[in-house]
Amino acid sequence: MNYEEYSKQRLDKLIKVQDEFKEVYKIDSYANWFYDSELELLRLYNDNNDEAYFKYIPVGTYSLKSKTWMWSWYNDHSIEKNKNELLVVKEFGIENNCEKLFTGTFASDEYDGWELSSICLEFLKGMAVYKVNSDELVKYMLIINVVDEDSSEVRILKQKKVDCGSHGYSRPAFVCQHLDLETPKGFEEAFDTCKGMDLEEDEDLQAWCSECEKIRSEYDGWDEESEKFAGITLVCENCYFELKDFNNIRS
Repeated sequence: MNYEEYSKQRLDKLIKVQDEFKEVYKIDSYANWFYDSELELLRLYNDNNDEAYFKYIPVGTYSLKSKTWMWSWYNDHSIEKNKNELLVVKEFGIENNCEKLFTGTFASDEYDGWELSSICLEFLKGMAVYKVNSDELVKYMLIINVVDEDSSEVRILKQKKVDCGSHGYSRPAFVCQHLDLETPKGFEEAFDTCKGMDLEEDEDLQAWCSECEKIRSEYDGWDEESEKFAGITLVCENCYFELKDFNNIRS
């Protein structure tokens, strides 16, 4: 099989499918996105009254930093269980000696993400492809069906997320009481983060200001006194990254 010819055919078909999908579901009209890896659910929205939900299969990610592609079935940090459905594409790649289809990660560019997603679209009978951009990663998703707003999955999503007056439903995050969008105060995190990143079951987005970090160091970590000074509050993920962008004053 000539892989170049095959992938071009699939990509040409994807372009047509994408145009139809955009026309029907108006996905370019939504300013925001959010996805839940456990529910394998993508939400596109402007506000709580203007939103759409889709089930997806994670195809893979392109690292803007290392310039590499990684298939979701190869990514141990990808928790979506349905990523294993892509193994049929891997097997096809092995049978036809198409290295891109069975190599877990390799040097790449963003174009490969569309190309590989177009092949998955064919095998898994997807509706379209959607990509989300974070600070360091571009994640490609195969849309497999539309989810009704009244479905049990959407209800679960809303129950486990923060309902933010500015951003609607998104993942919870925790910041000290001093962080705001008025005066930069430094931004210390429990671990390095980027918007849209996958979190382990026991992980939360957590941050505090430079003054809190001084107090935390004086008390050799978090205890009753340092936590009292910090006054940790609940915010949504979008608020968290707005605060991070504004308060991060490191050179």
